[in-house]
Amino acid sequence: MSLLDGILSNVLGSAVGGSPSPQTSNPLGSILSGLGGGNAAQSGSLLTAVMSMVQQNGGLPNMLDMFRQKGLAQQADSWVGTGANASITPDQLQHVFGGDQLGSLASQLGTSHNQASSILSQILPELVNQLTPNGQIPDN
Repeated sequence: MSLLDGILSNVLGSAVGGSPSPQTSNPLGSILSGLGGGNAAQSGSLLTAVMSMVQQNGGLPNMLDMFRQKGLAQQADSWVGTGANASITPDQLQHVFGGDQLGSLASQLGTSHNQASSILSQILPELVNQLTPNGQIPDN
């Protein structure tokens, strides 16, 4: 099972199963559920589109380096670390990814460029957090 399959299963399981208990809460699932209007298929589409964007940028280590090179190391490092995730603004994402990539994400999501940037600003910190358990970037 791939990492994406594991995350999708965890997220969609939370969305379908209702509200998780505090001990098993899934912050990414909550974000995706809110953005997808509680629709598990929509949540899966959002996650798939963002994961595709990560892969198109050379995977997680390369994407995090993009943030560092653009002066956003504090944000990127907080997502990998075990502490609280620093927020990122849609404008900062525009600075890192550029209009073409965000436009492509908007097309995938069937939304406006601004809304896609806003969605990404909510999903990306927690997604990176979940992809880096124990504050470590996995080899794969």
